Amino acid sequence: MLFYCRFTWYPGTAREEVARRVVEQDGLNNSFATRIKSWHTLAGGGAGFLMVEAETPRDISEILEPYMDLMSWDVHAVTSNTYREKVNELKKQLKDV
Repeated sequence: MLFYCRFTWYPGTAREEVARRVVEQDGLNNSFATRIKSWHTLAGGGAGFLMVEAETPRDISEILEPYMDLMSWDVHAVTSNTYREKVNELKKQLKDV
């Protein structure tokens, strides 16, 4: 399952604190790096989102908890769609109404 994990640094959080934590977590023997499918930073810094693959919400918590003192998280499970398949599905639904 894919999860959208939006983050916002808490006021006063320094770039060095985040960098240190990321490097520390990367040095541990865990599967976090392989489960993070993409990492996006918003222009200006201090916020962004990760796309994370996990079996359960508990797995997501395991990845995000080490950062909860530095930033807040807003997490949502997502599904992937191709545009054409989604439009065809919607057309079918309209015919069935």
